[in-house]
Amino acid sequence: MKKFIFILFVIFADQLSVYEKSINPVIVIKTEFGDIIIELNADKAPVTTENFLRYVDSSLFKNSCFYRVVRLDNQPRDSVKIEVIQGGRWGNEENGFDPIIHETTRMTGLHHKDGVISMARSTPGSATSEFFICVGDQPELDFAGKRNKDGQGFAAFGKVIKGMDVVKKIHSIEAPMQYLDNKIIIYNICRK
Repeated sequence: MKKFIFILFVIFADQLSVYEKSINPVIVIKTEFGDIIIELNADKAPVTTENFLRYVDSSLFKNSCFYRVVRLDNQPRDSVKIEVIQGGRWGNEENGFDPIIHETTRMTGLHHKDGVISMARSTPGSATSEFFICVGDQPELDFAGKRNKDGQGFAAFGKVIKGMDVVKKIHSIEAPMQYLDNKIIIYNICRK
């Protein structure tokens, strides 16, 4: 009987080990308004997740900020409107890493739904450390969406699992020209 229980324990421990390895990483964005907890999709967006975690593990997000708020009321020149908050190392990009390949939503199967985190970029393959969080569903940011003329969309790689109240509080700040006069401090981004 003891041998049987030991075998069951070994099988359970082995399965638990496999389960723990398959869990996607969770990170905490610590802001002056509170914490935003995000589960990253390493299983579906491995390149983008690994890049983001390089910045996290190197403490390069320490004292970064949310600096841009995009709402329906502050995009008069955009025919395709979106709602996001954008943050990162803006104005402090030195000592970063090289840009990464562009993992489209077509490749990953992820979509820009409410609370999804994604990489900001200019052209495909130019993303480094700047990111944004969707407020509401933003399908025009997906592959074949019309927000970006190249149609490649943006690289979604995770989702807020706690702290959307913080995201919405940041999103509600007045930003007539989208960029915040008083940036919201990100004290650090770390693994949970």
